[in-house]
Amino acid sequence: MAEKITAERRESFGKGAARKLRAAGRIPAVIYGHGAEPVHISLPGHETALIIRKANAVLELDFSGATQLALIKDVQKDPVRQVIEHVDLLLVRSGETVQVEVPVHLEGESAPGTIATLDAQTLLLDVEATHIPERVLVSIEGLAEGTHVTAADVTLPEGAKLASDPQLLIVGISGEASDTEDETATPAAPAEPAETAAAS
Repeated sequence: MAEKITAERRESFGKGAARKLRAAGRIPAVIYGHGAEPVHISLPGHETALIIRKANAVLELDFSGATQLALIKDVQKDPVRQVIEHVDLLLVRSGETVQVEVPVHLEGESAPGTIATLDAQTLLLDVEATHIPERVLVSIEGLAEGTHVTAADVTLPEGAKLASDPQLLIVGISGEASDTEDETATPAAPAEPAETAAAS
């Protein structure tokens, strides 16, 4: 479901204009796609910060008396303060297929004495723009040591098609490392010095 949000066109550009926008609680953004010229807008800071917590969020933008659907494609943040500096949006249409990275989540427990290692954090999927799954669930329930789950093994959400390499390793099941420390060998006692023969 698209998140409704009100956007405003912006006419001023550059670092100075962007700083003023952020100081006013708004975030610079650009919309592109479908062969149209990029449109520069600003978004409400607090609402946007909440929405981008969700991967692949789709916005229903209300601006200039019209509405547009747009997929959040990139979020640029200040590396130190983690303040959102800019957002890139891709125009989409209801029913259109888009390619997105969807987070992978594990469910269940592998066999006793084993550890599950998540090798791929996301899967690349072709999905409908307005029905992007929040996550891909991968069950590891009871999987034995040595089991490998590849992208081809994953049950995808309804309507989704795999775009990643089918042989991509998603999860590997290995034996649990022993908690017992190896016993350290007792150092050999130093050899006693040989007695020197008494002089005759």
